[in-house]
Amino acid sequence: MRILGIDPGLTCTGFGVVDSEGAALHYVASGTIRTSPGDGVLLPHRLKILFDGIGEVVQRYQPQIAVCEIVFVNVNPQATLMLGQARGCCLTALVANGLEVREYTALQLKKAVTGHGKAAKEQVQEMVKRLLQLPGLPGKDAADALGLCITHAQVGRSMDAINKVASLQARTTAAYKGGRSY
Repeated sequence: MRILGIDPGLTCTGFGVVDSEGAALHYVASGTIRTSPGDGVLLPHRLKILFDGIGEVVQRYQPQIAVCEIVFVNVNPQATLMLGQARGCCLTALVANGLEVREYTALQLKKAVTGHGKAAKEQVQEMVKRLLQLPGLPGKDAADALGLCITHAQVGRSMDAINKVASLQARTTAAYKGGRSY
């Protein structure tokens, strides 16, 4: 299974592509999609850069499933809103390109990759390098995206097995008019 991982960000969105064959993981590609507020580029144009960039990655690498990091509230409310818009744009691009999307938190990623949820970015980078047998450290955003791929390769099989035995019902409590369920 080819997995596309997305670490959303407005200035820098990381992506990683990994092939999973049973327990074996094979690195395919990784990188970043960058947008800049400089030169008068407005937010809608930056979001279009993200949308188009993810579309190009999907077309080039043909993943079968995508995983995206769930982001939480930041210290700065304005930055949180902008990050949320970037994440929404990433999710929309993935779904618009026909991909099923799974989501994991940073805590789940860190636990799956390093063994504990409070790992530093450098620890995630080092473990991604080791697990995928890379010659050097990937960038921080690309490492998180690759870590999401690794997380799904490990956890996704278990969740799929559980769902085959007993279908999990999504909670709709507090869902806004049939929107996102959790």
